[in-house]
Amino acid sequence: MRYHRFTPRVLVVDDDLDTVNMLRLVLKSSGYDVTTSTSWEEVSDRLLLAEREKKSFDLIILDIMMPGRSGFDIFNSIEVVLHPMPPVIFLSAKSSIETMVQASDMGAAKFLTKPTTPDKLLATVRDVLDQMR
Repeated sequence: MRYHRFTPRVLVVDDDLDTVNMLRLVLKSSGYDVTTSTSWEEVSDRLLLAEREKKSFDLIILDIMMPGRSGFDIFNSIEVVLHPMPPVIFLSAKSSIETMVQASDMGAAKFLTKPTTPDKLLATVRDVLDQMR
């Protein structure tokens, strides 16, 4: 009997390429299937492609301070498109109580403050995915 290993698909959304590259490297080296986006337009393209290929995302890591549309705006747009909505980890250098409360009120699974460490990132991702099983 063959067993198929579940490889979680993670969508990383951040306008900072250094952050995107760090997140991709850490997550891929830990066995995650990672797709990245640096703008709402790219997010929209990635979601359409995922739908066409019938490969949904298991988790979204979303920066709050994005040019054009904030991470909160992107979250609201994704929520309209994806059913079911995957859990979202908000990632931001903006760590005010108000921002964290807003993220929580919107339904964020977790909130990570930039900069984060690879260990903290992986522990948070594992915790969120474990809660979904």
